[in-house]
Amino acid sequence: MQTIRKAVIPVAGFGTRFLPATKAMPKEMLPIIDKPVIQYVVEEAVAAGITDIILVTSSSKRAVEDHFDDNHELENWLKKQKKLRALDEIKKIGRLANFTYVRQKGPYGNATPILNVKHLIGDEPFAVLFGDDVMVNPVPRLTQMIKTYEKYHNPVLGVIPTDAEGTKKYGIIDPEAEVEKGVFKLKGVVEKPGPDKAPSKYASIGSYILTPDIFEAIGKTKRGHGGELVLLDAIFTLMKHRPVYAQLLQGTYFDTGTKIGWLEANLKTALAREDLRDEVRKMLRKLS
Repeated sequence: MQTIRKAVIPVAGFGTRFLPATKAMPKEMLPIIDKPVIQYVVEEAVAAGITDIILVTSSSKRAVEDHFDDNHELENWLKKQKKLRALDEIKKIGRLANFTYVRQKGPYGNATPILNVKHLIGDEPFAVLFGDDVMVNPVPRLTQMIKTYEKYHNPVLGVIPTDAEGTKKYGIIDPEAEVEKGVFKLKGVVEKPGPDKAPSKYASIGSYILTPDIFEAIGKTKRGHGGELVLLDAIFTLMKHRPVYAQLLQGTYFDTGTKIGWLEANLKTALAREDLRDEVRKMLRKLS
């Protein structure tokens, strides 16, 4: 039986990079072609064997909750119009997993939503995925990370190779040793160190397997810049008491929380679809 059944997805942020589009619409509901970003994240988790999805939301994220709920009015209309393929597609969305919604309360920062779900996690290990990080690969990233967790029984961070510019945008791991190909035991993680101070070229993205002692570690973690409670800081606290590993992820990563990352995700997804590929290629040739 798989050890990781629950995934926490924080979706309470303001999405300021996409204003004014996100003034009334959650950034997680921005589409990649015809499916919102958050659905890609959930489907990827489910493909890795996750059965329970916990979405940490805010008052402005009702659209996310509605997306994973039934819409009987729309379903009845599609049925009457005999749009059966679309009907089947939207009915499947709410049945992807067991969904739980928690309103975020506490200081700003990406560790707060994790603390908010302590009562739902209990003493189980669990996954964390960010609502704007999408990864495409036949083997889901959580499948790759769960395999490493089940071997070492300690927290696992998902990492990808990055360049000098990436060292300014992401937390960069400081490996102690590569214990097997693509798996690192960590000394630490440095938040956005820049190319001159980066201890490696591997960036931690929004993918974690965590153990329940992370809640105590978050409680002991001091707030960082701007009063933020940062998850990587809490993981560094955890490293003082137990090993933490990093899994080099295989796949194509899209940071859809940035405009270029979102645009790239749309273009590459369109080029991968048979119904769009030819027209998109014509459009790109015309633009170039």
